[in-house]
Amino acid sequence: MTTERAMFAAGCFWGVEAALRRVPGVVNTAVGYSGGHMDHPTYQQVCTDTTGHAEVVLIEFDPSAVTFEQLLDVLWSIHDPTLLNRQGPDIGTQYRSAIFFFGEEQRRAAEASRDRLEQSGRLSRPVVTEITPAGPFWRAEEYHQCYLERRGLGSCH
Repeated sequence: MTTERAMFAAGCFWGVEAALRRVPGVVNTAVGYSGGHMDHPTYQQVCTDTTGHAEVVLIEFDPSAVTFEQLLDVLWSIHDPTLLNRQGPDIGTQYRSAIFFFGEEQRRAAEASRDRLEQSGRLSRPVVTEITPAGPFWRAEEYHQCYLERRGLGSCH
């Protein structure tokens, strides 16, 4: 099986990972940090809102079972992409909405998906989700991996 990667940020990574792990065709997930300016950040450092990192989920998926576009549809459905640097009670740049793309095909798909969402009339405010090239992924501490699943929780909301 050939797999591809996607990397999304949509608030606290626990709930985002839990939602994406349930998608048929998602082979593996890992939570971590990306988009910042320091190597090997820790959770405590990212929580200071000074490293520039977002809490992200790195997704490995089977494109014959689920498309990148379908993963984008899930992303739009699990958070509010019109909120700048916050989701629910979580506030700070680490909770921003972002799509970190791997290659031009993903960039084009992400931009087209965002544009369709904005034109759909479903949202009352503009989408603020950043669409940016994927940079280094720094895996979060082990206690964050599959956090909700290991506690028997489906969601943190």
